[in-house]
Amino acid sequence: MRKIPPLNAIRAFEAAARNRSFTAAASELCVTVTAISHQVRHLEEQIGQKLFERTPRAVTLTLLGERLYPVLREGFDRFAEAFEELEDRGQGDTLTVTMTRAFAERWLMPRLSRFTRSFPGLSVNVEGSDALVDLRTANTDVAIRYGMPAGDELSSLPLLTDVYHPTVAIPADGCASTRIEDYMSRPLLAYQWHNRSIDCPNWAKWLSAAGKAGAEDYRLSWINDESLALHAMERSFGPLLCSSVMVAEGIESGRLARIDGPDLNGFSYRVAFVPSRRTKRTIGRFTDWLRSEASDFGNAYRGLAA
Repeated sequence: MRKIPPLNAIRAFEAAARNRSFTAAASELCVTVTAISHQVRHLEEQIGQKLFERTPRAVTLTLLGERLYPVLREGFDRFAEAFEELEDRGQGDTLTVTMTRAFAERWLMPRLSRFTRSFPGLSVNVEGSDALVDLRTANTDVAIRYGMPAGDELSSLPLLTDVYHPTVAIPADGCASTRIEDYMSRPLLAYQWHNRSIDCPNWAKWLSAAGKAGAEDYRLSWINDESLALHAMERSFGPLLCSSVMVAEGIESGRLARIDGPDLNGFSYRVAFVPSRRTKRTIGRFTDWLRSEASDFGNAYRGLAA
């Protein structure tokens, strides 16, 4: 007979350890913080040792907690996989992928029909959102993430790297200046990054690198969404400092043009998933296809693939 502490206590500990927060664990499990604390203390009493060090501002795992957490995390992942397999048999092969709205609109959606033609039995649900989804708890299989690796114990594979340069639309008469000085009387477009922790490329950095007048000599027009900013640029509202991944095809086709000047280093797009779920057929096929498409894109547009 297995000697196992109460499952509710184990579940509370795993959620608190994964989130490094009793409050976040309580929100995830739809219980009170007091209930999480009670269940964790009950587990500690069962094993006779502390699992968390508690302070007024935070909780941290003890050495024993650090040893126990990965084992329990893997166990809950296996539970989830078993039930996902049952769900797959009932609903067919489906996969849900999340990414920013701009990447979904500009890069994935124009290519997704190729995946469905290659794998007609697989269905892909696309979620365009800038919210950071926890793949361990959400009904989402794959995330395409941008920026620095999150360090959240997910597996991730490189897709694309980018640079940032100002881009303008070419109007119907084919006349568009590529000199930044010609836009001093018009607003420069900029969008707000949702991840404020990233030291993102911006107009001040680009103007400085280009040896031009400071940002105070130009007017900025702020847009709260990357996709909307790209649409505004394409409708000749002004130049936009943007990712080369988003505009490479437009520049190649002659619809868009680069403003003369340097590139600023960007970041990387990566495909992320829970490590133990990589064997799920839909995840394996989709991630392999994504990387193949990213490689083709990078080869076609001057080394933008990682």
